[in-house]
Parts: sequence; structure tokens; C-alpha cells
Amino acid sequence: MKPTDAVRDFTRLQRDLWCREYLTSILDFDGETVAPENGAAARAEAMGVLSEEHHRLLTSQSAQDLVAELTKQQEAGALDDTTAAELRVFARDQREALAIPTDEVAAWSRLTSEANAVWHKAKLANDWASFEPYVDRIVETLKRHASYLDANRDPYDVWLDQYERGMDAASYDAFFNQVRSTVVPLVHEIGAIPTKRPAFLDACVPEAAQMGIARDLLALEGLDPAGCALACVEHPFSDGFAPGDVRVTTHIYEQDVLSNVFTILHEGGHASYEQNVDSAYDYTCLAHGTSMGIHESQSRFFENYVGRSRAFMEPLLSILCAHAPEAYEGVDAGTLYRAANIAAPGLIRMDADELTYPLHIMLRYDIERMLFSSEATARDIPGLWAKLSRDYLGLEVPDDARGCLQDTHWSGGSFGYFPSYALGSAYGAQFLAAMRGDGVDFEGACAAGDLAPIAAWLRDKIWRWGRGKDAQELIAGACGAPFDATYYCTYLDTKFRELYGL
Repeated sequence: MKPTDAVRDFTRLQRDLWCREYLTSILDFDGETVAPENGAAARAEAMGVLSEEHHRLLTSQSAQDLVAELTKQQEAGALDDTTAAELRVFARDQREALAIPTDEVAAWSRLTSEANAVWHKAKLANDWASFEPYVDRIVETLKRHASYLDANRDPYDVWLDQYERGMDAASYDAFFNQVRSTVVPLVHEIGAIPTKRPAFLDACVPEAAQMGIARDLLALEGLDPAGCALACVEHPFSDGFAPGDVRVTTHIYEQDVLSNVFTILHEGGHASYEQNVDSAYDYTCLAHGTSMGIHESQSRFFENYVGRSRAFMEPLLSILCAHAPEAYEGVDAGTLYRAANIAAPGLIRMDADELTYPLHIMLRYDIERMLFSSEATARDIPGLWAKLSRDYLGLEVPDDARGCLQDTHWSGGSFGYFPSYALGSAYGAQFLAAMRGDGVDFEGACAAGDLAPIAAWLRDKIWRWGRGKDAQELIAGACGAPFDATYYCTYLDTKFRELYGL
């Protein structure tokens, strides 16, 4: 086969696969936002059919033959860099897909779609018992699939590696131990200092005003409203559907506007990453973020390093005053900075401050490890959650809705995902140091409410590469050195000691 013919067929195959992924994303978004409750079963069936089609296309003999042909051409030096990168990632995706039977892929899609619908109702009703059987079924399925992918590895290690290549439980244990040694003493020191919660944090800001705040923040992050849809959901998320089409969601609490502020900055970071992948990768296997650790580094960079910085308080205050003047016109930037950075253990991960946030991740990580080692089953989770909340956060859990039902991830089968949130937070500290080292005036950009210089650095070093580079290659290229959690620990220690005068 001529190189041009093989590349043409490869391009067409990737576009066909992308179309199935696009349709699945639409169904998923619809289910989370506007679809009626009674449509869940039909949606699960449609998503199962699409996932089966996708799997058959990816693993077909003709697709395998095409990869083999392109591999020969690459060895002969006949492929350009972009096609070679596509081939590397596509071949890995294909190898992993071949390990799992097509009928199990379709069954998995139906299971997680059904589980997600049950989770939504269970959370609202504080009904762990209705969701419990799905957790057991999902974990058992993931164990079996892990054995297909690599029978010689611990099943939880297999899934940790899927979300962040090269990571396993031993790597995360070392990372969490380092972070814990910084965070726990600080939390204890700060806990001994009386902290008064400013009244404006609990001021009622109606949904319409909060949606205006959300739109202004997304625009400030550089997202074009013509290419970015905004919706309200039970558990916020974002998704990059296609070129010129990202979806961002939030959850409005009228008595907690800052929850919406930091949710939007977080989800906008995800959306910015997806919308700034090199257009040469459109409709290919490279057209998304490379890993969940890198993705969460971008979301949490905008949420925390930008959004909770002292320099950003004036632009943020300006937006708040424009939409909620009765609550924020008498607030100064210094007061807002201290309020936005109150460090105190809370029950809800998504609303946690920067300092206590990794403790929420360690709690979930510990439970996931016990589930995958068969030390626990879903029935044990509420009790484990209560115990670990006392151990890590010093808090009693009043109900499962504010405990083990608060996150949607397990309903979608995303075991092994949670640790990437903490890892991504740590990546961000190293990116910030590298950005400053490259001459970016980070504080100046934040203070001006003009994040273009920050976005330009991230676009060049991270976003444009899509899946073309794995996480550790991206970090080394952006920072000139491998990942080092010391940057994160130093950042947290310096920031919170200064804030609390320690």
C-alpha cells in the first residue's frame, strides 16, 4: 500500500471513531442536563450500541492491518511527525481495546449509564442502599477488565496507570506521604487560630446573577461564548465535544456564590485545554487532553493558582460587584482574598480549600484501594467514609449525601481518577514556577484581569500537544525537569503561613 493511501485510510478511520465519541458525548451531556428521568434506559441502550460500534471499528482486522502497515512505513521514515504521533497513541488504544471483548464493552457502557441515573436519585434521596449494588458490580467488572489488560499487575495499579501513565499505588503512596507531611501540621496549626467567616460569603445571590458571573469568568478565561455552552447540573463537569464546541456546567447555591466562582474557573480550565489543542489534531485520537493529571492541573491552575491568588482579587471583585452589588460593594480585595482562602476542614470535596483538598483525595484513595484488594465491599463504604472523615478531617458525616454519595465519579466507573486531582494540583505549582522563570508576569496578568499571557504559555507548553505527549514528557518539556512535588508543598506552606501569620 502506498504511504498516501494508508494515511488517507487512517485519517478516515479516526474520523469515523471520533463521530461515535461525539455522539456518545452528546448523549452523556443530555443525560446530565436536560433529559427526562424516564429516558435513562433508552439512553443507556443507545450508548451501549455506540460503544460497541466504536470498539468494533477500533479492533477490526482491517484496523489492525492498517496499524501494521503504518508501523512499517514509520520504520522506513515515511510518516510525518503528526501522523507518527497519531499512530503511537492509536496503536496503544487499539492494543488495550483488543484485550476486552466487544460484548463486555457494550455491557460496561450500559452498566455505567444506568448506575449514573441511579446515583442522581440516590444522592437527592440520601439513599446509599439503592446505589450500593452498582458499586460492587462496577468494581468487579473493573477487576476483570484489569486482568485482561495485565494479569500480572495489581488491578488498581492498572487503573491508576490508565488515568496517569506511569503512576501506580507505590508512586501515589510516596506522593501522598510527602504532601501529608506538609498539609497535616499546617491544618492543625491553623485550626488553633480563631477564624470568623465574613457575612458576605453567605449572602443570597440569585441564580440569574450567578449565571452572569459565570459567563463573565469564562470570558475572562478566554472562552468564546459562541463556542462554549453553559448549563446547571447536580455535579459540575466539562467536556470538549469538537472544534468550536465545549460544554461547561456548574451548580448554583444561592447562599454560596464563591462555590460557583471556583467551579466555573475550574471547569473553564478544562474547557480551555480542550479548545486549544492543535487544530492539526482535529477529529483524530490526539484531539483531547493527554491524561487526567494534566487535565486537572489545568482546571485547578485556574481555580486556585489564578482564582485564589491575591493579585486576582480586584478583577474578581469587579465581576462580583457588577452582578451582586448589594453583597460585595463594601468588600475590599484584601478581605476577599482572606475569605477565599479560609483553610478549614469541610465535608464537601468540591468546596474544599486548597490546603485541606488533598485530604479529601487521600480518603477516596484509601477506600478505592480497599475495594480493589477485596478488603472492603460497597456495604462497608459509608462506615469507612465516616471513619476516614474523622481521621483526615476531624469531622462527623451527618448523612451519605454529604459523604459517600457526594461525587458522581464511581457511578461512571472512574476508579483511579480521584488521585489525579491531587497530582494535578501539584503539577500546577511546578508549571507556575516554570512560567515565572520564562518571564511571564503572572501577578501582573492576574491583577489586570488579562489572562492572555498565562494562556499563551499554557497553550505553547501544554494545551497544543493534546494526546501527542504523555504527562511526564509534557512536564519535562515545560519545566526543564521531571515532576517534583516539593514545588507544591513549598507553595502551600508559604501561602498559608503568610495568610495566617504562622
